[in-house]
Amino acid sequence: MKEITSIQNPFIKQLILLREKSRNRKKEGVFIVEGEREIKLAIQGNYIFETILFQKEIFSQDEVKLLLSKVNKEAQIISISKEVYEKLTYRSSTEGVIAVVKTKSHSLEDIEFKKDTPLILVAEAPEKPGNIGALLRTADAAGVDIVLIANPKTDLYNPNIIRSSVGCVFTTSVGMGSTTEIISFLKERNVKIFCAALSASKPYTEVSFKEASAIVVGTEDEGLTDEWLQNSNQNIIIPMEGVIDSMNVSVAAAVLIFEAKRQRGNNKKSC
Repeated sequence: MKEITSIQNPFIKQLILLREKSRNRKKEGVFIVEGEREIKLAIQGNYIFETILFQKEIFSQDEVKLLLSKVNKEAQIISISKEVYEKLTYRSSTEGVIAVVKTKSHSLEDIEFKKDTPLILVAEAPEKPGNIGALLRTADAAGVDIVLIANPKTDLYNPNIIRSSVGCVFTTSVGMGSTTEIISFLKERNVKIFCAALSASKPYTEVSFKEASAIVVGTEDEGLTDEWLQNSNQNIIIPMEGVIDSMNVSVAAAVLIFEAKRQRGNNKKSC
């Protein structure tokens, strides 16, 4: 078994760049996953693993063998020192195991509808990785069929997205494209577009989400662009009783999505 003990090792330096730089992740076509839970979700999402690195004082060889039995056979295993492990990790508690995983395509062409009336969440131009992760976590909790990100500002494998999504990024069907491309994608498939907006809106409880539906949310500062509003079947609003006129985008999305699920009557479990 290969072992790396120096943070000056060229491979370790490459991994640090993968963790820190979006352009390196895009160029190499791989990214870093920290933690056993997230790695297991990447396995569940049928991701291909290149390397698994473990710190033997935290993660035992028996645990490594069990993990290896679940990933593709080509994955390399490397034991790393505590110093190297601490240099590589993005957060403090990752159970002593890190993986290098191949990225997937998130083209709209790869998105498949598995039912006639899918529920889709669309987020336009989300900038904060934490918000994207929270949206993915919300989508997973509600059993949303597809998440589409229009005009993405960051790559999907940003460590903050992985962390804040608690690994849901790996098990959620995610597509990415421009606003124009996503609108065309939805219209070609007869999906109704419901835009969260302040103008020309109905309270979200007064519309039906029982047909194939896309709930579209924008940024907290600017909302949705005119292109979305011009192509909306119906704008929707969450009535506010305080002094502000908006809320965190992931919270707003949760309110709207769970109303759609309530109408459809297919919630499976409660939290």
